[in-house]
Amino acid sequence: MAVIGMNHFTVLARDLQETRSFYVDLLGLAEGDRPDLGFPGAWLYAGEAAVLHIVAGRPLPVDPRGVIDHMAFTARDLAGTVSRLQARNRRYDLRRQVGSGIWQLFCFDPNGARVELDFDPEEPAP
Repeated sequence: MAVIGMNHFTVLARDLQETRSFYVDLLGLAEGDRPDLGFPGAWLYAGEAAVLHIVAGRPLPVDPRGVIDHMAFTARDLAGTVSRLQARNRRYDLRRQVGSGIWQLFCFDPNGARVELDFDPEEPAP
C-alpha cells in the first residue's frame, strides 16, 4: 500500500486572522513554521505535525464543503471545548457514538468547513 497515514488538510480562508483564531484559540492547534509559498496562509500543528494548512487570498468555492464532507480531529477536554464554543456563540452538534461511546462534536469553521472533534468516551458530559 502506498498510503501510510494522513498528512494534512487545507482550508481556504475568507479571513486569515478569523480562521487562524478559530483553529488556534478555540480548538487548540498551534501555529508553527511555514515555508514562504508566495501566498498568505498559516500552518497549524497538533504536537509536531502540521495537520492543517490555511490558504488565504484565493476565492472560495460556491459550496464551501466541496467534495470533502468534513475533517475530524481527536480531541481532549470536551467540557472546555463546549464552553469555548458557547462563549463565542458558535453552534455545534454533540453526539454519542453508538457502541463505542465516543463523543462526536460537529461545528463549522468561519469559512463553512465542517469540523468533527472526537473525544474519549470516558470524558464526562458537558
